[in-house]
Amino acid sequence: MKLDPLLQPESLAVVGISLSNPFNPANVIYHKNNLRYDARTYCVNPRGGTLFGDPVYKSISQVPGKIDCAVLSIRADLVPAAIEECIENEVGGAIIISGGFAETGRIDLQNQVAALAHEHNFPVIGPNCLGIFSPPSIDTFFLPSERLVTPRKGNVALLSQSGGILVDMMIKLTQEGVGISRTVSIGNKAVIDEIDLLFYLDSDPKTSVIGLYLEGFSEGRGRDFVTFMEQASRPVVLLKAGKTPGGSRAVSSHTASIAGDYPVFREVIRQSGALEAQNEAEFVSYCESLSCCKETTAERVCIITASGGHGAMASDGCFNAGIEVAQIPEDDIQELQPQLSKSVQAIASLNNPIDLTGSAGDNDFYTATRFFLEKDYVDAVILLLLPYLPAISTDIGARIASVAMQYNKPVITYMPHVDRYVMFIEGFESNGLAVAHSVEGAVHMVRAMNRRRS
Repeated sequence: MKLDPLLQPESLAVVGISLSNPFNPANVIYHKNNLRYDARTYCVNPRGGTLFGDPVYKSISQVPGKIDCAVLSIRADLVPAAIEECIENEVGGAIIISGGFAETGRIDLQNQVAALAHEHNFPVIGPNCLGIFSPPSIDTFFLPSERLVTPRKGNVALLSQSGGILVDMMIKLTQEGVGISRTVSIGNKAVIDEIDLLFYLDSDPKTSVIGLYLEGFSEGRGRDFVTFMEQASRPVVLLKAGKTPGGSRAVSSHTASIAGDYPVFREVIRQSGALEAQNEAEFVSYCESLSCCKETTAERVCIITASGGHGAMASDGCFNAGIEVAQIPEDDIQELQPQLSKSVQAIASLNNPIDLTGSAGDNDFYTATRFFLEKDYVDAVILLLLPYLPAISTDIGARIASVAMQYNKPVITYMPHVDRYVMFIEGFESNGLAVAHSVEGAVHMVRAMNRRRS
């Protein structure tokens, strides 16, 4: 099935517009797309009429020109007839926002929709979903724009069975400075599922990393996932729900998914080469790390810090994650020391972790980072910065980024995420370096590079 009409439509019909309720999901979707996105947008209601001066068409067949994508926000029992109308009028595909299908026991209704779609090779996203966010073409999330954080443009695509989890992930990634390419809420995945979308996104020029929230594979699709991963060119970061008996019951009532036996699932994921995150924090860190550092590894790290305590925490985290904290030869310690500021030379500890102390400034951090990026025994640098130090300036991010690009090795930075430090953080992120908001997060980012390689 062709997915371009859904993810990159040139025309969009929203079926289910209300002439009296401006907060109806269909109305929110219509106005958002009509005013802010590129696809030509039309509204459909059997009564016809006008909506704020725009014509309301009585049916899909009355909409002028070819429709790439139909968004259905109507009663569940009306959906099969709407799908038939879409097929008859050669619509490119449909997104079923409506709930009331298998998740509420109406498996028969969902199977009817699926049978129609498969018979006519007609792609359908949903039902029971938010649909697709794929700027600049389309946004079917029935959530007012003013209540959401505007995602940054970037290279991370997200797939999710849960619309709420998907929006949370978009917000968290945006807060971490990570840009989004496309996102899809697949809901009950009656027709198009995560495997179909993984194949699509793996050849998408806008996407470099794919994040997947999964409640359970459909029958036989776990094997298809492994087959996909054997040929995938993009890394896949996966967050699984339904690992416990209670979680399994919850996902079954949510999207009618069968969570399956988690130990078996975990082994499938391990063999596939996907990166399974254990929680949301790991998921965000993995996605951010891989969006910045796509093809590199970081088996041996040098930790450079302004605080001995932070360095010790990072060292412990690396040990627990199986990351080697590189041994620094004595000759190199002697060579680096005179290159540092005189106020730092006598008090810095230059055994990895490299503790430059709170007296260090931009030049010290730049000098030490450059020094160790040159060394063959260092694959990556974890830089632990405290922006409240008096000798640190907002230029530090651009300076560190320039040397990281020169040596083509990753530099992962920890910096507290506080509003007043945003200028420091943007100095790194705007130049393509990942910034973690915790020491643990920085270690997760390094771990992601190594897990992908293994």
